[in-house]
Order: sequence, then structure tokens, then C-alpha cells
Amino acid sequence: MSFQKGQIISKKSFMENGDYAKEEYEGLIVSADSQKGHYNIGVQLDEERVLLVDHARDSEVHQRVNQLAPQIQEIQRQYKSGQDLQNYTGI
Repeated sequence: MSFQKGQIISKKSFMENGDYAKEEYEGLIVSADSQKGHYNIGVQLDEERVLLVDHARDSEVHQRVNQLAPQIQEIQRQYKSGQDLQNYTGI
């Protein structure tokens, strides 16, 4: 399944599409997609929904995550997410 930036998808779909997933910062999830050759970066809006905010190559993912980290709460507010986010440590 191909996801577009700005798309809100289920957390399950976001996680099962990737070979590897990790919550770098609370509310920011990174999932590797080996078929596409990039990482999907998403902001967890609530327990069930993730907003896909970016795609990044292996060499760019840490820089992009660090750029997005300060914006997590603002993005969640814009999408009126709930305060009760699950802590996700990886698959």
C-alpha cells in the first residue's frame, strides 16, 4: 500500500507496511519500507490514527526526525488528537 504525505491512516496499517518501526520521540513513529526504499515518518494522533508527515532515505531519517520532534505537539493539536497516546517501542 502506498501512503501519501498528509494522509491519516490507521496505526495498524502504518506499522504493518514497514519492516521495522520505532517511536523515536513520544508521538513520532518511524517505519521502514524496504519495498519503496525509504522510511515513513508519522505523528501519532491518537491510539488508532497516524498522520504521515514525511518520507526519508536512510541517510536523511535522523535529521528529519530531529527537525520534526519539536513540532509533534503542535501537529497533534492541529488534528485535535487525544492526550492518551500509547507508548510504542517497536515490532
